[in-house]
Amino acid sequence: MLRCETKIRVRYGEVDQMGHVYYGNYALYYEIARVGSFRHLGITYKELEDMGILMPVLENRSTFIGPALYDEELRVVTYMREKPKVKVKFEYEIYAREHNLIHTGETILAFVDKFTRKPCKPPKALQEILQPYF
Repeated sequence: MLRCETKIRVRYGEVDQMGHVYYGNYALYYEIARVGSFRHLGITYKELEDMGILMPVLENRSTFIGPALYDEELRVVTYMREKPKVKVKFEYEIYAREHNLIHTGETILAFVDKFTRKPCKPPKALQEILQPYF
């Protein structure tokens, strides 16, 4: 299992009139955490794209437990519990005030060949990097 943490500071433009993070911004937080997870592994989305791999989101789920507020530092914990095949699932826990769980989420992405636009397996380089985690 892969587990990574990412810190995100809530910006003013991300909150609604009540001062809470607007619900649509959680998908952006997921993306920031996913990209950070790959960087933690030593590979970037750009490198995957250069290898001819795209990763569109197929599913996006969110559960709202409590609010995130302007200027709070959020801690996003990202999990990849299963070795990716043609699809990869990421799970997220978002904490405010360090230990207060305020949100959970999940995204499922597919590996797609950039040129044929057909689903494919993850590139060998990524499979090798992930091997120690599974």
